[in-house]
Amino acid sequence: MLLEEIAGPADLRDLGYADLERLCAEIRQFLVDAVARTGGHLGPNLGVVELTVALHRIFDSPRDRIVFDTGHQAYVHKMLTGRLHLFPTLRQQGGLSGYPSRAESDHDLVENSHASTGLSYALAVATARELRGEPGKTICIVGDGALTGGMAYEALNNIGALKPNLIIILNDNGRSYAPTIGGIAENLARLRLSPRYEAAKDAAGTVLQRLPVVGGSAYDTARRMKNSLKQLVTTPSIFETLGLKYGGPIDGHDLRAVERALRDAARYNGPVVVHFVTEKGHGYAPAEEDEIDRFHGVSTFDPSTGSSKPAPASWTDLFGEALIEAAEKDPRIVAITAAMASSTGLLGFAARFPERFFDVGIAEQHAVTFATGLALQGLRPVVCIYSTFLQRAFDQVACDTSLHYAPVTFVLDRAGVTGPDGASHHGALDLAYLRTVPGMTVSAPSTPDEMRRLLATALAHDGPFALRFPRGNAPSEASAPLEPVPIGRACTVRNGRDVALLAVGKMVAVAENAADRLAATGISATVVDARFVKPLDPELAAMAALHAAVVTVEDGTVAGGFGSALLQLLAAAGVTTPVRILGLPDRFLEHGAQQLLLAGFGLDAESVATAARGMLPARAHTILAG
Repeated sequence: MLLEEIAGPADLRDLGYADLERLCAEIRQFLVDAVARTGGHLGPNLGVVELTVALHRIFDSPRDRIVFDTGHQAYVHKMLTGRLHLFPTLRQQGGLSGYPSRAESDHDLVENSHASTGLSYALAVATARELRGEPGKTICIVGDGALTGGMAYEALNNIGALKPNLIIILNDNGRSYAPTIGGIAENLARLRLSPRYEAAKDAAGTVLQRLPVVGGSAYDTARRMKNSLKQLVTTPSIFETLGLKYGGPIDGHDLRAVERALRDAARYNGPVVVHFVTEKGHGYAPAEEDEIDRFHGVSTFDPSTGSSKPAPASWTDLFGEALIEAAEKDPRIVAITAAMASSTGLLGFAARFPERFFDVGIAEQHAVTFATGLALQGLRPVVCIYSTFLQRAFDQVACDTSLHYAPVTFVLDRAGVTGPDGASHHGALDLAYLRTVPGMTVSAPSTPDEMRRLLATALAHDGPFALRFPRGNAPSEASAPLEPVPIGRACTVRNGRDVALLAVGKMVAVAENAADRLAATGISATVVDARFVKPLDPELAAMAALHAAVVTVEDGTVAGGFGSALLQLLAAAGVTTPVRILGLPDRFLEHGAQQLLLAGFGLDAESVATAARGMLPARAHTILAG
């Protein structure tokens, strides 16, 4: 196999186009087979095969610095930079990351997996190189979906002002997770459908060659005429209005055309945007036929058919059903997502209530302030977003929603340890940072039925409310009525006398299992489902005082989370019962299977039981041993 002979980018440069076409076909087959075994981001990488091959033939990585925005389109880059043999370990604990990783290779500049940040990184690299007088090019590959995020335009505006030697490759596949939404997408679509941009420049140039150039005045007139002629023949590019040279659109699957464009860009001194049109999922029929997200992110599947085993209902699925049920009864309810309708369970809502569904693109800050405005106008907005991505809108959560005490419900999917997507995707911080926001209610359901109750509570509440739940299959069906519960009221799951296990969200089931293990050794444990991290049930102080020890269990960071909140409550009440906080460590977490990671952090049932035993007085151990 030709692909196995590629040890690094230099091995690409002596290949002829016949071999390159064969190589691209092998890369696509390898991608399908590898991702079918491990899961991962398939569609985005199938779409950038020719683009990545050409990139590594024209430029000299790592001397030329390449930034991917977002990093989920970097699998082919990893293959061509010496990591092909690691793909059996993709997204597994201790194995190959699903995103660029500085620890893996000098070819990876940043561990970039939150969209719309790459241009800022690339501008910084180009600027630093110019200040130090270093040779080499800086290249940023940015997807069209990332251009729905405001941070990308902050960077583009700065790039237009600083004029660095920077090549921006726009990978335009017309979709991010699903078809790209918004005015920017419409601008790119017009460019894709317009006469070829280079033909427009040639036509203008032909006319200008016939004009006599007498002096500066004539030159300025000619330049203005050239720009006018270009606008008559083609749609103006938004990039040019920001001061960047633009070329394209170009067929991103025509390897020769891609290489020509990249060579031209490499000769240009200053910022240039090269616009390539690609097809997400290109070359794999099941992905090409998937009109929803073109196999964006997949679990394991049969590569011959593209089908996977039917999965049980997830927390996300059950939430989506509950929201539709609530919206049937309350016309004020509207749903907002940041380019992730399918991933946050909103496809059914969008189909049932299209006029009440808003996909704002990868623009979390706008999503939150937009929701706040809707709430101030009497609606009941529900912002559905991954826990890790709400971090990007912290200021808006604090100083827009909460400052106005607006009734916005934040539904945080993928809270806690998410698994194989890695450090940037774990929802470890939400309990801690949301606790700091004045007026915010923070809840975590332990079961799908509790999720329905807490959703009803949120929708009936006249202030900001966060509801977070984990990634994965739901542990049970959901049938409880959509009826509110008192805010700040915990629920005792079982009563005991020796130790109290106070848990949050999915950790309640772990605490129950731990209590069973303790009971087998003669230790009686109380188990409490806290339900709310803010406000805490004040009765928890009295409960703690009745036990010899307390253990808190949460799938959030121990720094500032549920356990910290309990310590503050006990200190205020003068309760001196010893407390052990179990949660996620104060560091960014590696990728791996959820259960393996949780066990490694001491958040499995046996670890919780062991921690509880260690908290009890030695006398109790003697009694139990007898």
